[in-house]
Amino acid sequence: MTKTYSPKAGEVERRWFVVDAADIPLGRLSTRIATVLIGKHKPQYARHIDTGDFVVVVNAEKTVLTGNKEEGKIYYRHSGRPGNLRSETAAQVRRRYPTRLIERAVRGMLPKGPLGRQQLTKLKVYAGPEHPHEAQKPESLPLLQGAAARTQEVSP
Repeated sequence: MTKTYSPKAGEVERRWFVVDAADIPLGRLSTRIATVLIGKHKPQYARHIDTGDFVVVVNAEKTVLTGNKEEGKIYYRHSGRPGNLRSETAAQVRRRYPTRLIERAVRGMLPKGPLGRQQLTKLKVYAGPEHPHEAQKPESLPLLQGAAARTQEVSP
């Protein structure tokens, strides 16, 4: 009989990836980042253990929102006190905190609870092209796969 393999927390090998978010739609970028943070791209994936890798996102201010989401998408926050519901459009959020669009989109795609919060700590987002993680030797993360990647490479 074969036994089911379950990875141990100490056995997980973590890698670092860097993503240039310039001119990439926010949703496509966020789903790929969430997949890597969770660890679903690895063969030893287990949903109860954090098997994911680190992701460094640069040029977060240049990510794209398709359609009229720049003005039509509204982000809400509430302090918990009566009458303190605040709302901002995506354009206002991008002006004030360019990294929050990506952080919030990815956070919504991660599991809820302690495991999801642990996975979110492996996400590093920077508004500009520089980041302080060169010592970890991050690799480039391919964002598109399959037929979409082939058409992306062919088109000028």
